[in-house]
Amino acid sequence: MSLQVKYAEVLALANKLGVKDMKVAEEAGKLSISGTTKTQYAKNAIWDKIKEVGGEGYSDIGADLKPERTDVFHVHTVESGESLSKIAKHYFKDANKYMNIFNANKDILSNPDMIKPGQELKIPNP
Repeated sequence: MSLQVKYAEVLALANKLGVKDMKVAEEAGKLSISGTTKTQYAKNAIWDKIKEVGGEGYSDIGADLKPERTDVFHVHTVESGESLSKIAKHYFKDANKYMNIFNANKDILSNPDMIKPGQELKIPNP
């Protein structure tokens, strides 16, 4: 089995997350991926998928991914039914950190209980 087949889920996620200038090469039993992610969150998500697919000793793959934006952890587009606490739970694993998101977005939010679908919220670095 080729490594591109083994790591197809990783490559699919990288494409879904919009990795720019992605280069994939398989040489001497190792898959190499490089490119630019939009944010650190996207880079982390790809690395999490590499670890999930490759297991403990994922020595057959390497990734050189650089985040384009370092001023924020991610930019989240609000979906219907979401709240700041639900978004905080997703990114920080702690719903109580919703005020971190609110404070990072005071330029577009005036009330932490009033977010609207379609708004793009900056998720601050943890």
